Amino acid sequence: MTILIRKLIPDLAEDYVRFFDTTPHDDNVDEHKCYCVCWCNDDCEGKDFSTANKRRNYALQYVRGENIQGYLAYNGDSVVGWCNANTKSDCLKCASWRRFMGYVPLEESNMGIKVKSIFCFVIGPELKRKGIATQLLERVCEDAIQDGFDIVEAYPYKESSYQSSDFGGHFEMYEKSGFHVSVETKHGLVMRRQLK
Repeated sequence: MTILIRKLIPDLAEDYVRFFDTTPHDDNVDEHKCYCVCWCNDDCEGKDFSTANKRRNYALQYVRGENIQGYLAYNGDSVVGWCNANTKSDCLKCASWRRFMGYVPLEESNMGIKVKSIFCFVIGPELKRKGIATQLLERVCEDAIQDGFDIVEAYPYKESSYQSSDFGGHFEMYEKSGFHVSVETKHGLVMRRQLK
């Protein structure tokens, strides 16, 4: 299997939503499909994300408007994985940041430090544990270096929760890729890889 990692661009919007259309979440309930619309750099105020179809429509709009950023993993013509990665300072208005990320320090924006944040991974169920998330992670880091970022930051959960236990990526994957724990709280971890 040869995996090709492609940066999400507006032209890939249909590939992006098709991946979420056909990839089950952990509970296999179609109505819970997220389309990753709550991890985008658009202000969530006044948005209705209550159904999968509404989230799908927002996903198309957000990808075309470059509000959702990240990388798709392809096996041939099929998308088999996704990693949401965006500039940390651009994500402070997103719905999931406001709801879940209160424990993450924000001092970098005042100090001129440029941080790339990794919010989630989705891998096709039949291809989990085959290194696809690691390939996505390495591409995020490579591009972050090229784009002048100082740090790549990730937020794995310390243990299973009411959410998918692995959408933030596994601690061990980050550790093997040169990340260290920067902050540890009862809510989760902040792991960082220094680029400069």
